[in-house]
Amino acid sequence: MKIRPCIDLHSGKVKQIVGSTLNDENPNSLKENFVAEQPPSYFATLFRKDNMTGGHIIMLGPGNEQAASEALAAWPGGFQLGGGITADNASLWLERGAGAIIVTSYVFQDGLVREDRLKKLVNQVGKNKLVLDLSCKYKDGHYYIVTDRWQKFTKVKINKESLNYLSDFCFEFLIHAAHVEGKCKGIDEELVRLLADISPIPTTYAGGAKSIEDAYKVKELGKNRIDLTIGSALDIFGGSGVTYKEIVAFNRNNF
Repeated sequence: MKIRPCIDLHSGKVKQIVGSTLNDENPNSLKENFVAEQPPSYFATLFRKDNMTGGHIIMLGPGNEQAASEALAAWPGGFQLGGGITADNASLWLERGAGAIIVTSYVFQDGLVREDRLKKLVNQVGKNKLVLDLSCKYKDGHYYIVTDRWQKFTKVKINKESLNYLSDFCFEFLIHAAHVEGKCKGIDEELVRLLADISPIPTTYAGGAKSIEDAYKVKELGKNRIDLTIGSALDIFGGSGVTYKEIVAFNRNNF
């Protein structure tokens, strides 16, 4: 188990936001925890220096293409890239330096999985270059996959059947607990336990981590097989709960 780095891009800048406040219909509702003065390449170079592998860059909405390209150029092959990825642009982002592409909204329509689009992506880039973002929210006793920057519920639950099916098309899952993302009030322990029990492939959990102790919780509850991403709590992103030195040391000691 390791902590994976992240670079979230919004309006061309590195930001940490409260995920549940993303709203295309009411942009003023967005709550920003942090807006970086440094360019994306600064953070990419930092993660490269400390060999913080397996991280992701997420483009939250339009206007992030140049920023993402700069980050990828600072560490070619060092990051997975997601946000608005389709079969039309997936290969382009691999050419620009993404180690893999992350897809979610494109493979869902009317709340259901589009298997034809999954197969098209696999044929284009290969299963070993495809990560599925199955970020979810809790509703009516279940975790449902959400799309379109976590604003729309699908009809697909996070369960053993769905993860087994989707794992045929990708080599990893990235799963944000969107209902706690950016709140720094602790991880969703139930979701981490569930993923440890049912995910058939490597999976990264993100959402709510507030301290380095949460990393040890994920290590234990996730049975040492679920990775973690820490965002808003991290000092390099304006947080006060976790220092960057702590996560580097955690990886050196635990991975």
